[in-house]
Amino acid sequence: MFMLPPLATSLFGALLAGEVTIAVAALHAAAMFFAVYTAHVKDGYVDFHVRGEDDDHPLTVGGCRGALVAAGLGFLTCTVGLWLVVGPGTALLTLPTWVIGYTHAPQLDLNPVGATMGYPTGIALALLGGYYAQASALSPRVLGLAAVFLVLLTGIKIIDDEQDYDYDRSIEKRTVAVVVGPQRARQLARTLLVAAMLGVVALAFTLPGVPPSAAGAAAAFGVVAAVAHRAESELATKLLIRGSYLFLAVLVAAVWFRPLA
Repeated sequence: MFMLPPLATSLFGALLAGEVTIAVAALHAAAMFFAVYTAHVKDGYVDFHVRGEDDDHPLTVGGCRGALVAAGLGFLTCTVGLWLVVGPGTALLTLPTWVIGYTHAPQLDLNPVGATMGYPTGIALALLGGYYAQASALSPRVLGLAAVFLVLLTGIKIIDDEQDYDYDRSIEKRTVAVVVGPQRARQLARTLLVAAMLGVVALAFTLPGVPPSAAGAAAAFGVVAAVAHRAESELATKLLIRGSYLFLAVLVAAVWFRPLA
């Protein structure tokens, strides 16, 4: 569930840039894989072996450390490859994704900003890096879409964290729901989701390179968000995550096929 979006977003960034060099796109997507896998292993290691929060974990302490080393070497290889093939700009945009993944637990997840925005920030960087790897530059359209993804996924993550409100509060883990309360957190999340949908519509009709049909992504996600509006946090999260996949799929189709061009 958490691996597919960064890989898809990286490839969407390459597609958004225009002509795609497959080898470069694959190299950047592989870097995203190793960054997300690092976050997955480190989070599981901390939650089970250090904090004792999880009931079980498939890897021993040594297994976790070995997996982290292997993922780190894989990420380093991909990043160096991007530096050599494309240039330092791509490597500099790629490196923070691993830093976010490695420090998510136990550093970033102790405060509401880090706990909520770590994954959305990684997705935004995956889009920027995938684009830059092809174009060797950034453009207003990719910056705008990266901001939309950041806002959209932050809203979903706030709702996701509602599921663990009681437990997080008991261990003084400061998620947004714990800091402001579940009701205010849900209202903030809804505001962010609406802002993201309005943002993509604005981009579709104001920025060259973002076709008008991209506004359909907002319509598709809006239907899912409306269904999830009053759902409890677990069901709402499941619906919204799947809605974000649909959101990305419509954007890819709009950029690839440009049906209204």
